Amino acid sequence: MITKKRLLYIGFFVVLFVVFYVALTKIIPGYGDVKLPVLSYVKPFSFINQDGKTITEKDVAGKVYVAEYFFTTCKGICPKLNNNMKQLFTDYKNEPGFLILSHTVDPETDSVKRMKIYADSLGANSRTWWFLTGRKDSLYSAARISYLLDDPKNNNTNISQQFIHTQFFALIDKAGRVRKICDGLKKDEIAELKNDINSLLKEDASNARFISSQFSNNPG
Repeated sequence: MITKKRLLYIGFFVVLFVVFYVALTKIIPGYGDVKLPVLSYVKPFSFINQDGKTITEKDVAGKVYVAEYFFTTCKGICPKLNNNMKQLFTDYKNEPGFLILSHTVDPETDSVKRMKIYADSLGANSRTWWFLTGRKDSLYSAARISYLLDDPKNNNTNISQQFIHTQFFALIDKAGRVRKICDGLKKDEIAELKNDINSLLKEDASNARFISSQFSNNPG
């Protein structure tokens, strides 16, 4: 039979453990967070944003960012995706360690000028949210090889016949590693994505790097 004195001792140690755990989460960044797996590595890239500025992997090194693919003339899922992305932009627009990279899948139509108009329609600024265009083969290779947002086998088709239409977002950490793929149309996954962004923002950036394109993209 458990005595009252023993119950008091048990209660005391339970409270002590909780206080100790909470203290560690405050003192050690990322302590207690669930670690996201490394899915792939972002390879070097070069695209143009809505201000006509060249954006490369060097501009995102040390930043947490979300990558997506869309096109400005899309009347289906793209407006819904970017309305959800706008929520992320609103929540993190004053966070210097966070970015959004929205790549076009239709660079022949989506010129820098057109991307600027589209960005302005969403109230996006080029400090936090970049709308990127460039060579179609480079954009599609990044989607498939770096961000895992489409099947890499589709690269075997003639580039003029290819068209990516995906509803998924990729979450990338400060070291250029893809840590999560989520459905950009699902509110619950967007809410979970915010928690994951917060966790990655706490991670140490000392290992920030981007691998050379000749290396394997297998994180294992």
